[in-house]
Amino acid sequence: MNIHSFLADGDQQSNKYKFVLNITHKAQEHRKNDNGESALGDSYLRSCALRSAQQGDYTEAIALLSQLISRHPYNAVDYNNRGLIYFQSGETQKALDDYNTALKINPNLASAYNNRANYYAACGELAAALADYDQAIDLNPRHVRAWINRGITWRDLGQYEEAIENFEVALLFGQLEGHIWAERGRTYHLWGDWNCAIADYHRALTQLPSMDNSKDVTGCRLRLQLENWLNELLSDQRPNW
Repeated sequence: MNIHSFLADGDQQSNKYKFVLNITHKAQEHRKNDNGESALGDSYLRSCALRSAQQGDYTEAIALLSQLISRHPYNAVDYNNRGLIYFQSGETQKALDDYNTALKINPNLASAYNNRANYYAACGELAAALADYDQAIDLNPRHVRAWINRGITWRDLGQYEEAIENFEVALLFGQLEGHIWAERGRTYHLWGDWNCAIADYHRALTQLPSMDNSKDVTGCRLRLQLENWLNELLSDQRPNW
């Protein structure tokens, strides 16, 4: 399988919760609601979990999400988020279990299908991955990550034309252009269209974060891969004297 970065979906509610810049144990100071729980406690815990995951403290992030799940055992988003962090920490079976639970609770959660598809793709179960990407896109046709990931999977199957079509649809939404151009460039590269590959690689380099940007780990990882792909392509083009 080719080296690539599947794009996972994090907290769908993350736009509602800003990252906590100074994490402290002040949840108990929030106003209590009728159930005796902090009215802002859930958002506080989600923010702390997101921050911990961003810093690579997966154990803390999982513990915080587990606390949320204990409070709200039928919240599919929290299971999906914990599954994502389990997957990032290498506990793939626990990740799959959480994705399955999330989808049992909410069969219409497109991000959980995308994340479970990433699990299948990483395990080499590409047919199962495609089925879940299809479901994510059926539920949310503007799901850019699922379009990109499905393109990568088609590429892994050697179906380059289908892969390119997925990347071109993904570009229509005006998001994650650097990722799309990098993956489309890699597809052209493997397909033998080196001029298109070089053009896409250079477009991607203008969009992807620099290597000293610690806030976008996936983008930095893809930039490193892209630079390797570009060096590989350029070395192949050099004549052997």
